[in-house]
Amino acid sequence: MLRGAYIKFKKLLNYFNGVPLLLVRLYLAPVLIQAGWTKVIGFSDTVAWFGNSEWGLGLPLPEILVILTICAELIGGVMILLGLFTRLVSIPLCFTMLVAMITVHAENGWLAIADKSSWLADGTLYYDNAIMTSGDKLAMANSILQEYGHYEWLTQSGKFVILNNGIEFAATYFILLLVLLFYGGGKYLSIDYLLSRQKIQ
Repeated sequence: MLRGAYIKFKKLLNYFNGVPLLLVRLYLAPVLIQAGWTKVIGFSDTVAWFGNSEWGLGLPLPEILVILTICAELIGGVMILLGLFTRLVSIPLCFTMLVAMITVHAENGWLAIADKSSWLADGTLYYDNAIMTSGDKLAMANSILQEYGHYEWLTQSGKFVILNNGIEFAATYFILLLVLLFYGGGKYLSIDYLLSRQKIQ
C-alpha cells in the first residue's frame, strides 16, 4: 500500500519537475544580469581593476576579459531567464564563477558576510583576522552612526554588517549553474523545451 502510494506520488511529481529548474533560472538570471550591467556602466573602472596588479586582479588582456565576462553574465543571464540554450550558456558562466572564486574570493575563505560566531571563522578552517575583528568594527560603526547619523532611518530595513567577500555566493551560483548544465532549462517553461517539442513533431 505504501509502495503504491509512493509510486503514484513520484508520477505526480514528474508533472512538475520543470518547476525547480524554473526557480533556479529565476533566481540566477537577475543576479547575472545585474552583474553584467554593472560592468557595462563601470566599464573603464572594471578594466582597471581586472588589469592592475597592485590593487586589482592583475589579469592579462583586461579589456577582452571584461567584454567576455559582460557577454557571459548579461547575455547569458537573459538566455537563462528565457531557458534558451541553457546548457550551453551555463558553461562559460560556470567558468566565470570559478575564476571569480579563485581570483577574487578564495583568499577570504568561505563567508560572504563577516560573522565571528560562525564555525567557519573559529580558526579551524578559515581563520581571518578581518572576521575576528568584525564585531569591534561593527560596534564602532554603530556607535558613530547612533551619535552622528540618523540611525533609525539607516537601519529601518536591516542591521549593518561587515562584508568578508568570501566564496560563499560565487560557490552557490556555481552549483546552481551546474544544475542547469546537467538538467537544462526544464520542462514546459523554457524555450529549450518548446524547441525540443518542435523537433519531435
